[in-house]
Parts: sequence; C-alpha cells; structure tokens
Amino acid sequence: MSDALDHEDELERAAELIGYADALLICAGAGMGVDSGLPDFRGDEGFWRAYPPYARLGLSFVEVADPVHFAADPELAWGFYGHRLELYRRTTPHPGFDILRRWAAGKPDGARVFTSNVDGEFQKAGFAGVAEVHGSIHHLQCLTGCSAGIWPADDMTVTVDEATMRAEEPLPSCPGCGALARPNILMFGDADWLGERSQQQLDELQAWRRRTDKLAVVELGAGLAVPTVRRQAELASAADGGLIRINPREPEVRHDRGISLSVGALDALRAIDARLNS
Repeated sequence: MSDALDHEDELERAAELIGYADALLICAGAGMGVDSGLPDFRGDEGFWRAYPPYARLGLSFVEVADPVHFAADPELAWGFYGHRLELYRRTTPHPGFDILRRWAAGKPDGARVFTSNVDGEFQKAGFAGVAEVHGSIHHLQCLTGCSAGIWPADDMTVTVDEATMRAEEPLPSCPGCGALARPNILMFGDADWLGERSQQQLDELQAWRRRTDKLAVVELGAGLAVPTVRRQAELASAADGGLIRINPREPEVRHDRGISLSVGALDALRAIDARLNS
C-alpha cells in the first residue's frame, strides 16, 4: 500500500471520478491477475520462470501460444493450455474484484467489463456483462472447423505431465465430428478462431454504452505489448467519460487525458476505495 500513498492527488481525483459516475467500464489486461497469484508473462524470461520446460526447449510464449501446434504436436499444445485451464479453475479472484463489484452495485447503470484475459476470473467473481475480446479458455471449438460451433469446457479435464508440459491421451475432442478440439482463444497468427461468442459480448457492451451517461473507465494491468485493452479504454473515455489507468510499469496517459497510477491493481483499488469511504 505504500506505493499507492505516493499518489495522493491522483487517488483523490480517481475517487472523485468514480463517485461522480453513473456507470463503470472496467478494462482489464493480464496484470489484473497478478494479485490473484497468476504468473506474469512479461517477456520470455517471465514466461520461462513460470514454465521451465519451455526454457529448456527454447520456446517463447508467442511460439507456444500458436494454433499450428494443435495440428502439428497436439500433446505440446494441450500441455500448455490444459495446464492453464486447471490453474485458472483453481485460482481465487483477489479482493480487488469485490471492490469493483461493490462500486458497480452503487451505480444506476452498473458496470461492464472489457478484457483481453481468457481466464474467466471476472465471471468467477460474480460479474455479468463481460466482453472477452480474445475468447475464453473455458470454451472450445473444433480444430477442423466443423459445424459444432463453440461449447463449454466445463466437463473436460486434461492430464499434463508437468516435467515435460505434454498432455496425455485422451485429448479433448469435438462432440460433433470426433476430431481434436482446441480452446476458443484468439492465439497468435490465428486465422481459424471462431469469434462469434466474443462478438456477441462486444455488441452487448456497445449497446450498454449507448444507454449510459457519466461513465468512468477503470483500466487495470493493460500493457503496451498487446494494446487492445488500452485502446478500448482510451476510446471509451474520450467519448463518454474519464480514464483511470492503473499499471505499475506502463501507467502513462497520453496528453494528460486521464489519471495515471503506477501501482498494482489491488493496492490501487484499495487506496481509491478508502478515499471513497472516508
């Protein structure tokens, strides 16, 4: 919390903006999950610290999170995504999610979430109206592109040898044609991702925004490497309201068009909440 205390003016401004708003748009990137204990993949070194077997293989995150492996080496592909699925299922959202949900409950127009995260943590924390722009690891699609569409992964488990990070048979299969299944996630260089589920969520988000006034945009843990979330937050705040950017490494706001907090998500949310309740 000491870092947060170094931003007194910004925290007061953030509390005023949230207190004044009738609606919250929460824009979240990978940094939102760090306080829940999820590993930070910032750079290859961060990825390899989380997954030493890939360091021995010389595979980066971009190379592992590539859809070609599902056809070329499905045990390798499902080793990574199967492990991530179980990790996300075991993860408990940190208390910052509860703070955001409490703020939303006090707003006439509530809140919506725009996130590049595929972990489902916002839904687990009780949020409705989540737009997952890159899809969800908790949903699957057929590798062959048959007519099965997108279906939940609720009843599916993948056994992974953590020494090699390779999945064991049987691998997830399509209920329509029996071929290999893959996560409904937009991967790097992915031309076969089915985006219908995410697009419906985005359409619902846009319809909600058209109904809202006095919007506050709270952006958490969204970096520059994949700028999708930052762009959404900037566009929404420029059109409808004010921006609060919370990021311990890349907090800059262009042309002073918002509030910049170089603090982790949980510390920042707690500090703003304390000022809202004072």
